[in-house]
Amino acid sequence: MVNIPIITVVGKSDAGKTTFIEKLIKELKFRDIKVCTIKHDVHGFDIDKPGKDTWRHAKAGADTVVISSYEKMAMIRNVQEELTLDQIAQMVSSDIDIIITEGYKRSNKPKIEISRLERGTELLCTPDELIAVVSDMHWNIGIPVFELNDAAGVANLLQSRFNLKPFKYLDNLINISNF
Repeated sequence: MVNIPIITVVGKSDAGKTTFIEKLIKELKFRDIKVCTIKHDVHGFDIDKPGKDTWRHAKAGADTVVISSYEKMAMIRNVQEELTLDQIAQMVSSDIDIIITEGYKRSNKPKIEISRLERGTELLCTPDELIAVVSDMHWNIGIPVFELNDAAGVANLLQSRFNLKPFKYLDNLINISNF
């Protein structure tokens, strides 16, 4: 198994986790970093549509159903118990540079907490669980704190902390400035 860094984004309901993850993905992709996201859903989910071929395959008893096209693929797999984050990460392709999860607040992975004043003034995690806080409030807890829109700052932190590939755009600027 390739050791892909896993970062968990946590926060209270409606704190802006998904919105910030969207910004962070765009920033990382701009830097040519391959991103996988894993969303934890405590309510259960269904991505298959009744009556469609894959739904019919599953209803007939297939333990795993894969649907694939020229631009994407999806796998639906029955499990006897909820898989751990590490078990899911093992299924991810080795060509991924970083895994960003949403909703695994009890995992032992490094966390970034999204905290907005509107949702409360206390963090869910202790500072030793966090690598950063993204917030509209000031926190003096010994870890980096970023503004709600600072996906670039968080991307810089992730690149530095997890030794992700360098920012090609900056490399190109450095090369251009040498002329």
